[in-house]
Amino acid sequence: MKAIKACLAGLALIGLAPAAMAAGGAMHLDEGETALPDWPFEGPFGRFDQAAVQRGFQVYTEVCAACHSMDLLSYRNLGEPGGPFYSDDEEATQSQVAAFASSYQVTEIDDFGDEVYRPARPSDSFVSPYPNPQAAAAANGGAIPPDFSVITKARHGGASYIYRLMTGYPDSEEFHGNELHINDDHSHGVLTQPVGLYYNPYFAGDTSGNWEGDPRHAPAGGFLAMPPQLFDGRVEYMDGTEATREQLAADVAQFLAWAGEPKMENRKSLGMGVMIYLFFLALIVYFSYKQIWRNVDH
Repeated sequence: MKAIKACLAGLALIGLAPAAMAAGGAMHLDEGETALPDWPFEGPFGRFDQAAVQRGFQVYTEVCAACHSMDLLSYRNLGEPGGPFYSDDEEATQSQVAAFASSYQVTEIDDFGDEVYRPARPSDSFVSPYPNPQAAAAANGGAIPPDFSVITKARHGGASYIYRLMTGYPDSEEFHGNELHINDDHSHGVLTQPVGLYYNPYFAGDTSGNWEGDPRHAPAGGFLAMPPQLFDGRVEYMDGTEATREQLAADVAQFLAWAGEPKMENRKSLGMGVMIYLFFLALIVYFSYKQIWRNVDH
């Protein structure tokens, strides 16, 4: 009897869990003033848009790299297929990658045991903007900026999450001091933004403690330490593309998707060849079976 009661209690908790999560959850990625970009790398035949990856790399270098590291990415990855420096001219690609890497300094130990600086090589990992996590926390009010190497793999929604987060901040004109007046179909009231934090409806959190309104309809989202980073004209694209906030967000999201899986195109090409091979192998095995056992009753 006790076991039955325990099972029923567990089922009740499971039933309540979605409601509890929804109360402190983020806005669904499909909801927004603009539609999500049509990501070209999705699907079994998807490939990265190299022009978008190049622009996204420029956004990362000029905006994101000041705070966010990419420890799992090496400079040589930039010249791989789908990467921002890739071209059919292998020699020119390697030269460009080496030139970019050499613009950074890394430390190593010399023959005398002393720490010395040298220009980075293509085989080196991306140089972090901070020497250690403590320095990163001290420079950002106690919040350590997450590493961007596999951020699209680590966040539900991948590139779509990055796009929504970067374009989801309310415009500064909507604030009265630190107060955001919300009057939509779901919430009516005033949301007070804590000092040093910034409201974003796509960042998972709980706004109920800062909400003056119906407690059953607190705004979706939460507060994060990163202020809005992208705005029209923040980056001047080298290819002349108009740098709107949405364009910047879409490009950097695609670059980060590439960074999370720089060998995706090779994997998909190999996978398609393997599937074709297995299909014909299955046909050969089937007809061999029919031939060998043709005179045997089953």
